[in-house]
Amino acid sequence: MSEASVIHDIGYQRYTGPRHGRGHVLGAIYGHGLRTAFGFGRTAKAKIFPWMVAGIALIVAIILAAVRSQIGQEVLSYAEFADRISWLIIFFVAIVAPELVSRDLHAGVLPLYFSRPLRAADYLGAKFAALVSAVWLLLGVPQFIMFLGAAFTTKDGFRGVWEELGKLLGGWAHSALWALVFASIALLIASLTGKRAFAAGGIVAVFLMTTPVVGVLSILPSRSAQELAGLASPMSMVTGVGTWLIPSTRTGLDIGRFGPVYAIAVVTLIAACLLLLLARYRKVASL
Repeated sequence: MSEASVIHDIGYQRYTGPRHGRGHVLGAIYGHGLRTAFGFGRTAKAKIFPWMVAGIALIVAIILAAVRSQIGQEVLSYAEFADRISWLIIFFVAIVAPELVSRDLHAGVLPLYFSRPLRAADYLGAKFAALVSAVWLLLGVPQFIMFLGAAFTTKDGFRGVWEELGKLLGGWAHSALWALVFASIALLIASLTGKRAFAAGGIVAVFLMTTPVVGVLSILPSRSAQELAGLASPMSMVTGVGTWLIPSTRTGLDIGRFGPVYAIAVVTLIAACLLLLLARYRKVASL
């Protein structure tokens, strides 16, 4: 052995602690993603926008609960609240999704992730679950405040609370659908570039630029075309499913008899986004 190839002991010690399994890795990535979404463990600047969105949603919910307690009438249902506030959530996912995936692409740390027994599907599953949870919390917590306002002021006793709980669960399910659509589309777009500004602009563009298309299609002379116009935008797709499953929801979107078509379209959209995400990261992992 030549002198140049001598191995020197420079004091590194072997790791003697516990070696956690795959579940622990997934939990760590999920927890880190959820903390990142709300700016925990980051600078004060990173907390401003997520908590501004959360604050607006909470204030609206408190106002709705107060009005409900005073006049005894429902101004917005739980599903309608999710539909109205969804415009604000667009900007939330436009900021958070690039933080979750574009930053890792830009920093070039993915080979380090995938050098361990961690598959691309694990990494994506944890990131996706973190963003879905964050969006659902933004919608679900204010809905729970609305529920408290209605439950404590109902004049029908336990029966009124029970009926209100059923409505809340329906609203939470609708919020979960919003969260799945927002997270799948936002992560797919964010995964295409390591530049967070480009990713954020792309996410906002996809959601906002497809909405006018719905308006154009909805004025076509064909009745069926009008009722299917909502399929041109991810947002109106989810609204259409809500209209179908919760007929009392006042969305202003006429879907006619095409409710199942909207549901199939939403499921297909989410599945397509996740499959494209997986294909994207399998390619990255193989580099």
